[in-house]
Amino acid sequence: MIIDYKSPGTLEQTRYEKIHSVIFDESKEASRIVANEIAILIRKKQKENESCILGLATGSSPISVYEELVRLHKEEGLSFSNVITFNLDEYFPMKKVDTQSYHHFMHIHLFSHIDIKPKNINIPNGELDFNKVNSHCNEYEKKIKKLGGIDIQLLGIGSTGHIGFNEPGSNYSSLTRLVHLDYTTRNDARKAFYGIENVPTKAITMGINTIRKSKRVVLLAWGQNKSKAISKAIEGRVDPNVPASFLQNHKNATFVLDKNAASNLTRIQSPWKVGDVKLTLESKAKAVIWLCKKTNKSILNLTESDYNENYMSELLIHQSPYKINLEVFNKIDRTITGWPGGKPNVDDKYRPERASPAKKRVLIFSPHPDDDVISMGATFDRLVSQGHDVHVAYQTSGNIAVSNSDVLKFLEVFSETSKNVKNRYQELIDILKKSNEILDNKEIRNIASLIREKESLAATRFIGIPDSNVHFLRLPFYETGTIKKSRPTSLDSKIIRNIISNLKPHQIYAAGDLADPHGTHKVCLDILFDVLKSIKEKSFMKNCWVWLYRGAWHEWEVHEIDMSIPMSPNQVLKKRKAIFYHQTQKDNVMFQGDDNREFWVRTEDRNRAIAKTFHDLGMSDYSALETFKRHHF
Repeated sequence: MIIDYKSPGTLEQTRYEKIHSVIFDESKEASRIVANEIAILIRKKQKENESCILGLATGSSPISVYEELVRLHKEEGLSFSNVITFNLDEYFPMKKVDTQSYHHFMHIHLFSHIDIKPKNINIPNGELDFNKVNSHCNEYEKKIKKLGGIDIQLLGIGSTGHIGFNEPGSNYSSLTRLVHLDYTTRNDARKAFYGIENVPTKAITMGINTIRKSKRVVLLAWGQNKSKAISKAIEGRVDPNVPASFLQNHKNATFVLDKNAASNLTRIQSPWKVGDVKLTLESKAKAVIWLCKKTNKSILNLTESDYNENYMSELLIHQSPYKINLEVFNKIDRTITGWPGGKPNVDDKYRPERASPAKKRVLIFSPHPDDDVISMGATFDRLVSQGHDVHVAYQTSGNIAVSNSDVLKFLEVFSETSKNVKNRYQELIDILKKSNEILDNKEIRNIASLIREKESLAATRFIGIPDSNVHFLRLPFYETGTIKKSRPTSLDSKIIRNIISNLKPHQIYAAGDLADPHGTHKVCLDILFDVLKSIKEKSFMKNCWVWLYRGAWHEWEVHEIDMSIPMSPNQVLKKRKAIFYHQTQKDNVMFQGDDNREFWVRTEDRNRAIAKTFHDLGMSDYSALETFKRHHF
């Protein structure tokens, strides 16, 4: 029987979906409920004096589930003494002690914190000789079968739609085996391995047949970067090129999604197709913009026939097409302003920002030391040139994104200026010459932090704010010296609370990127939101508005935008130059993601694309746009 976490929607709303799926606002709540299902089964099996067989996944998706299971063990006495686990996969070759191994991952996030018996932990062995792998895979299958099969199998999903390491083209009847990894899969993993050239080309994985024999399957997906794979798996046909789609044939599978991962599903992307139209201004705007793209028309050119022929006649029950078109056109047009801090001495009824006070204190939060200029460089420049008191707070040091070669270059230049300096840093220079990996050396990391801070100061001086208005917070959660970060603590919140309380800003700008729910941007935003909730009753907060920008990857959907800042060709060039001051991030970015364009190229392309979208909808023709969504706290 499928456990219904909460209503997935009516049959009409989910009629395009071929797999049971539930959508949550936040991954934390979803993870808590998944962990609770696992805990219920463990306790049930304990009462029946039976073993509970769990299939476990790695990657960012199940981390919150494991955290909740650890909490249940420590605070509510959940025992894992009767639990036997089988992990989905492991890189090959891979030593268990390597920090990139899934053996290490599972012990860091789960096994070392609970009372599971070591003999009950099963993870594919990446240390075997090549000629022993096949027999190892056969034994893995036999052991699962002997125990009666897997009771609950946790899964994540890759950007190609793979589950485990069952890459596109995997066979429906495949069993545990050695596989060759797809380039995209290796590229997605290159952050953990400090470059794609270090990612293994092979892995041992459970097969599709192994997974689908599990009595219960729960697939977790968080973030916008999973949305395309999710929609193909749930709404497309069963396709070997989207291995997760094979789960359409499983009788007890559930996809547990956050709203970003679900954003490409029909009931979310175009709900009017399934009779779910909530007539708010934003929902009408979403529908009308979709219709414009579908018909290749601007807003004011849409006709009654366009609405009727594209499943949108319900929108016409209370309003004529003309009134809907005009209402949506005005909504979008009124977001456009050349005055991000508000235009003084004008009627601001239809403007995105207040006219008063004419000169505002502005606090820009930047998760890394370049997100400010990458994501809102032109708006930053406008705020400064229009006389506002602008401050920038860099939340993390961003030090792990400085390559060893860059640190070495700065050290060698500096050491040439003084023999004493050279003697002091020679040991570090020798270390850097021998390693390509991120080094767990506080002095080297501190130098990397300073490099990024000085690059940031060069950019902010270029834009025109004094050094006293630039704040380097170095939030402690980030300072682990590794890619894996610590959980935020009250100290992180205190630092954010203090700077807001000291500055008492009229405007706060913050990164609203939610593509990776475990990424630095999301962590920084969560800390900020928690702080805003805790201080919202303070008198100065009554006059503080919060604006969210997005980074170099995704733009706000047009219907979500509350403020749009036009950019002239000269402002585009000035923003580009501000980005160039971050030289260590320009040509050889360590954590590029799956987009090989440089940051300045991708952000310009994005800014120009949103301007073109506005123009296609019937707005004025701008060179580029930066866009923002207001956050109401």
